[in-house]
Amino acid sequence: MQRVSRRSVLGAAPALLLGRSGAVILGGGSHTYELAPAWGRLPEGIRYGYTHGVVMDSQQRVIVHNQSRDSVILFDRDGKFIKSWGPEFEKGAHGLTLRRENGTDFLYLADYVRHIVEKRSVDGEKVWSLGYPREAGVYASEEQYKPTNVAVAPNGDFYVADGYGLSYIHQYDSKARYIRTWGGKGKDPGQLDCPHGIWVDTRGREPVLTVADRSNQRLQTFTLDGRHQGFVTEELRRPCHFDQYRDELYIPDLWGRVTVFDKGNRLITHLGDNPGVWQTKGYPNLPQEQRVPGKFISPHAACVDSDGNVYVVEWISDGRVSKLRRVS
Repeated sequence: MQRVSRRSVLGAAPALLLGRSGAVILGGGSHTYELAPAWGRLPEGIRYGYTHGVVMDSQQRVIVHNQSRDSVILFDRDGKFIKSWGPEFEKGAHGLTLRRENGTDFLYLADYVRHIVEKRSVDGEKVWSLGYPREAGVYASEEQYKPTNVAVAPNGDFYVADGYGLSYIHQYDSKARYIRTWGGKGKDPGQLDCPHGIWVDTRGREPVLTVADRSNQRLQTFTLDGRHQGFVTEELRRPCHFDQYRDELYIPDLWGRVTVFDKGNRLITHLGDNPGVWQTKGYPNLPQEQRVPGKFISPHAACVDSDGNVYVVEWISDGRVSKLRRVS
């Protein structure tokens, strides 16, 4: 069993700085970012609910999944509103995964209230809707199944993380046909406790399934057929999900920061670190006067564009979306 340690840190977690122009600067060294002020303004009549998911499509449009009547919102990279759709996801909008298949972008959306995963076009056209995995034999009823995120392998197989349900991982083929189930609640190798996020990591020689085992405060890795490989246990508080940029892994951490790992899952830096924020009265729904620009409250998902800019959405009732513009 492999256990990764990062006691030798590649980059310190720097304090929040102000640039000469008053810009808010996060990170440091080769991972320095400037907070883009007021990015992603919404038009009149549209309001965020809890912002849960964010991805970047092949046209470099930013797509946000949130719990509102406009549950899927598209922006350009500069934050200009393009369109919205998805009122049916208002209550259960959660995980959002994008995969390009035969030249077309598709979204995999997890809805934990309706107990479904759906595949849709970026414009909202439904490809299929998948209910709870009766074949797994681990659920007494549909209500026990509450999917939070989806990962897709290079061959088209996809994996559903039942983060808010019974902590299982379910594997399907590219036609949404059931293959296998593993996991279940616990702390032992192969067991999980709120597998909130899930990702097929392609940075190594072979793809690896990486799970944000949130309540166990660790990452857990598996082969693509579900065999436990190892843990990553340091520099993590409550890991939520992932995005991959070149040889780096970006991990939104519900407890006030975004963590960046190198190819060996060693720490590069923490972004927007806000120690102890989760102990603040009213967390995560803090009033505006307690929301410090550049200090995260509850990062729930993040994605990175082709220039290395980072987009972060937070678990806050009226939504919070930030763009970190890569400086160096």
